[in-house]
Amino acid sequence: MPEIQVKKGEPVDRALKRLKTKLESEGILDEVRRLRAFETPKEKTRRKARAAAKRGKIRFRFSMHKPADKAAAAAEASAPAA
Repeated sequence: MPEIQVKKGEPVDRALKRLKTKLESEGILDEVRRLRAFETPKEKTRRKARAAAKRGKIRFRFSMHKPADKAAAAAEASAPAA
């Protein structure tokens, strides 16, 4: 379970905000909301598809891909001039 250290003289509301941010980043709040009520198979499929699409976007964004125009320009620049 995530925990935070409350610093001396720190307001409680600021510490709560840090805790909520940490819970949100780890996905715990989403899981609690999801488990609060019954999820139909269709909703489950949609949720998983959205999560997969999000993972795919992130993978594409951080993969070593070259846009088509840059790749073509690089090929032209490296080709020997005749």
